[in-house]
Amino acid sequence: MNAFHQCVADLTKDFQPDEVDLVAGIDAAGFILGGAIACHLKKGFLAIRKYGNLCVEVDDVRFKDYSKKEKRLEIRKDAFKPGTKVLIVDQWIETGGSMAAAVELVERQQGIVAGIACVCIEESEGGKRLMEKYKCVSCVASREIQDQVNAQNLESFKAYTPL
Repeated sequence: MNAFHQCVADLTKDFQPDEVDLVAGIDAAGFILGGAIACHLKKGFLAIRKYGNLCVEVDDVRFKDYSKKEKRLEIRKDAFKPGTKVLIVDQWIETGGSMAAAVELVERQQGIVAGIACVCIEESEGGKRLMEKYKCVSCVASREIQDQVNAQNLESFKAYTPL
């Protein structure tokens, strides 16, 4: 429980409450992190869903995921007012495809991307592109760990033993 609270604190430390109006989480791990961040910042939460899950009129975008499969994300039309500052949350940015799609959905509805918060952001081409354009925050605190993230080979995973 303490690790989760620390993760939320790490992901929100660079955002002042007036910099964010709404937190959006990408299906599915982004729902857990995004919901906790929204509570921490005392802001509303918007679910960015995998295509076909909403029963209202939607705006959707196609993208290719880390395995090169074409996928789609969706949000309800008129999900927020133009000019709303949205913090987009997910667990991990590998190629940047799903995050770029989420950014496109927010900007298409005239929202302002206040930032991106992920546990890990790989320094892939897509990850770098997002980090250059938007305020990005992760839980990775050292170059050594970032190198492990980029290699998709975390030393801490090797030491893990189930209870």
